[in-house]
Formats: sequence, structure tokens, C-alpha cells
Amino acid sequence: MKMPSKTVALLLAGAMAFGLAGCGNSDSSSSGSGASGDSGDKTKITFQNIYPDPTTPTYKMIHQIVDQYEKEHPNIDIELDTLNTDQQKLKLKTQAASKEIPDITIVNPAAQMKPYIDAGLLAPLNDVIDKGGLKDTYQEGLLDYYSKDGKVYALPDGNNIEVGFYNKALFAKAGIAAPPTTFDELLADVKKLKDAGITPIAIGEKDSWTGSFLFMNILLRTNGGPGFLQDVADGKKTFNDPAFVEAVDAFQKLVQAGAFPEGATSIDATAGGNMFRTGQAAMFFIGTWETGANDGSTVGKDVSVFKFPTVNGKGNPDEFMLAPGSAFAVSANSEHLQETKDFLNYFALNLPKVSFELKNAVGLGQKVDGDFKAAGYSPLAIDVLDLFKNVKGGDLSFDNTMNPAVSQVHLSSIQSLFVQQVDPKQIAQEHQAAFEANP
Repeated sequence: MKMPSKTVALLLAGAMAFGLAGCGNSDSSSSGSGASGDSGDKTKITFQNIYPDPTTPTYKMIHQIVDQYEKEHPNIDIELDTLNTDQQKLKLKTQAASKEIPDITIVNPAAQMKPYIDAGLLAPLNDVIDKGGLKDTYQEGLLDYYSKDGKVYALPDGNNIEVGFYNKALFAKAGIAAPPTTFDELLADVKKLKDAGITPIAIGEKDSWTGSFLFMNILLRTNGGPGFLQDVADGKKTFNDPAFVEAVDAFQKLVQAGAFPEGATSIDATAGGNMFRTGQAAMFFIGTWETGANDGSTVGKDVSVFKFPTVNGKGNPDEFMLAPGSAFAVSANSEHLQETKDFLNYFALNLPKVSFELKNAVGLGQKVDGDFKAAGYSPLAIDVLDLFKNVKGGDLSFDNTMNPAVSQVHLSSIQSLFVQQVDPKQIAQEHQAAFEANP
């Protein structure tokens, strides 16, 4: 299948970036070419994934299900190609440019996965979800983010919201009685924590999506609600709008206040999360997919959760940055397409049960058959579940809404704020110029 020229250009741009970034860490013994094949008499299925931290429930989940499948299907060898999120995105772009994506890979919803669908690289999975009642396990409407023209191209691992996790013991040490409900209170808490010798907010901005996620919370507030990016896409607003400039200004105030660790842009997302989970930082703004990892950490008993505060009196705390999860997609060119689909069906059917047993079922995109309290889920997990009950809507991430070229400018612009002070209007104009150049 011939790729549309614009799609090829987008994928090659990512491939060039990956060449500069290097391959990163992998727990796989494969060459990383993404090609499938036979291992002796066994059929080998390559499973690219983003669960690199052995201490997390997601890592344990994927290994448990894969081990279980291999025992039940001794003719199948599942080879895990494990990377962190940004490394995986870049590697996939490189593989896509040569049409050699792994049998199973990870894609993100909406705008981020569109180039792969348009290039004919992903196999429709309607037959996978129709098998064994899998389709009915997903929350209503969730699969729409991963579909085009009536075909489902990926199966999500979650449906999350972004929240603020905080360490109650470190807050008490700094003399803070409660989490912030306004942005001014957040800035005041940053100062108190710094004065107490505590890093206020953990982040791993080497993976640039982390700063973008936090920024989108601020924009959701300064815009007075969701829909800013859609309004830009529809021509109703521009990035030079006061709401966007105000959001950049507020984000920069956090940086200038010393909210983040020194050298944040050299810390990857996994290491950033571990700063919070080892008691080195007091707050961590991240998706609820981190609930289980935070719960099971050495500081788990001290961790609680709060909604992102209002900014300059604007916004509804019950509106969240929405994060329909990263998702499992199958290569249309897989040498073992049916075997791969059979395994993915098994994997997805078992994911809720295994995640529930690992105390990591908060924020799943599939219905969970179980009583969280009776199963011994922590107060933190129950508090997070309560937040879900009151969600009044929100926005998807920037890179799930805008096309890859505009998103890359956005990610780089926000990342630059960690190392230099920039006029917010200049950042806004950079976004607008990228949007106009990449309609």
C-alpha cells in the first residue's frame, strides 16, 4: 500500500528525531527491528510496550498474562520489546517509515494514531473485540477514540484523568495543612516546601509530554472550561488568545518559583515518578494510571490526591484533563496476523482481572468485576474512584488533539520554559505559526 506523501513526511520527521535520540532501554532480547518470525518450532510475536519499571503493577500485569498465555500455548513465544513512552513513540515512527512495525505496538488515541491508520499500517480489530464478549467489557464510547470509519484499530489500556498526588507527611513537615485549591495557594505551597528543603513537584520533563499534561490543566482553567484547542481548530480562536497567554504565564511562574527538580529536562518520566514514590518530592501531577504504583511505593501510606486548583479564579475543579489510555494495535503486515489477534484477545480479556488482583484497576478502560473496598483497595484508590464519580468533562491532551507537527512545536515550547524565561506572547505566537503552517 502506498503511503500518502504527507503521512510519509510526518513519519520520517519522527524517524529522524529518533535517530538523534537513540534507542533507549529495552528489556527485550530482540534486535528491535519489529519483524516477527519463528523461534525454532514456535511462532514468535513481538509485543512492543511501555511498561519498563519492574516495581509497577503494569509491568507485573503484562508479564503475568504473557507467561500465562505461553504456558497455555506452548507453540507461541511472546517477545516483549519494552521502552519508556517517548522512546516507544520515536521508535515506532522509525519502524513505520520502513513499514516494519511490531506485531503488537502502542498507539495513542485520536490525532496521534491517525497517520498510522492513513498509512495502512494497522489492522482493524473488529473481529478481535467480537470474540469472547470483549467489546462489551469496554466503557461506552471509549473505543470511538480508537476508531475510524466504523473500524476499531486499537484497544486502550485505560481511561484516566489527571490529578495531583501529594505526600501528606512532606506537606506536614513544611507546615501545609491541606492541598491547594487555588493556583496562588499552589505557588505559596511551593515556597513553603522549598524553604523546608523539599522538592515541591516531581516531573520527568525529558519525556516532554509530562510538562504538556500539567500545562493543559492550567489552560483548562484559564479558558474557563474545555474546548480551547477545538476552538482553535475550528477557527473560533487563535493561540494568541488571552486564555492561552495566561496559561503560559502561569506555568512559567511555577518554573520560576522553583517548583520542579533541578535538571528536570534530563530526568525521564519513570525517574520523575520515582522521585515522588521515594519521598524526594511532595507533589506529582499525573494520570490516575499511577494510582497503583504510588499506592505500592515506600511512601504509599502517606499519599493522597487532589483536584487541579482554579487559576486566577477561573475554572471548575471537577473538569479534568482526560486521558483515554495508550492502546494496543496490531500490525497489518504481521507475518502471524491471526495468532497475534488471538493473543491480543486473550490479553485484553484477562487485563481487568489481573489488574484488579494487582490492586491496579483504578482508571481502567474496561469494566471491572469486583468490590474495591472488599478487595482491600487503599483509601487512596477509593478517593481516586470517588473523583471519577464527579467528573464534569474536560480536554484531551494536546498531542491527542492537534496534528503531530503542531504538537511537536508545542512540546518543545513547553519544554523550553524549564531552561529559560520566555515572553508568554512569544510562546503563543510560536504555536500559532506552527498551526498556520500545518493545517
